[in-house]
Amino acid sequence: MPRPLLETYALPTDLRTRVEDELRDDEELLWLAQPRAKRAALKSLPLTLFAIPWTGFAVFWTLSVAGYLGGVGHSNPPVAMLLFGLIFVGVGLLMLTGPIWAYRHALRTVYLVTDLRAALLTTGVRSTTRNFPGERLRVIKRNHRSDGSGDLILDAEAWTDTDGHRQTKHIGFFHIADVREVERLIEDVIKANASNG
Repeated sequence: MPRPLLETYALPTDLRTRVEDELRDDEELLWLAQPRAKRAALKSLPLTLFAIPWTGFAVFWTLSVAGYLGGVGHSNPPVAMLLFGLIFVGVGLLMLTGPIWAYRHALRTVYLVTDLRAALLTTGVRSTTRNFPGERLRVIKRNHRSDGSGDLILDAEAWTDTDGHRQTKHIGFFHIADVREVERLIEDVIKANASNG
């Protein structure tokens, strides 16, 4: 069936193909959007700021162990300590580049709402699809900003980490424009599926 919304929305070719392959013939596309990439990058900025001293110390410590600092050279620096230091440097570099990864992930993500479900699609090295069928669809939480943008939390996964602390990962539509309007649209889909069920 023709999908004018998909034709007018400027999606990268690989994401457009993913959406076309994902939609069933009898499914009506009501809304689609990508997360705001700049907003996604800015959200990861606090971790990047934390990474600056982390990485600086890790580099300093590793160079000290290797004997490049302090004027004292080690002919045979302890390999285990060097590897330990390099691991911390690597973690620091990953944290420093967090905004770049968040930006790229947002560009490879598309959210959609149809008359039957909501879905999150990503492309890349590992393509994923997360579906929320109408009978399971619900909005757990809405975060909104003064400009009307925000997040819709559709699900949450909880687990206990190795330290025994409870962690939660929210799943949903992040950094979208007109978040209230999308929430109303999802509520309409929920009601329509409930009446059809």
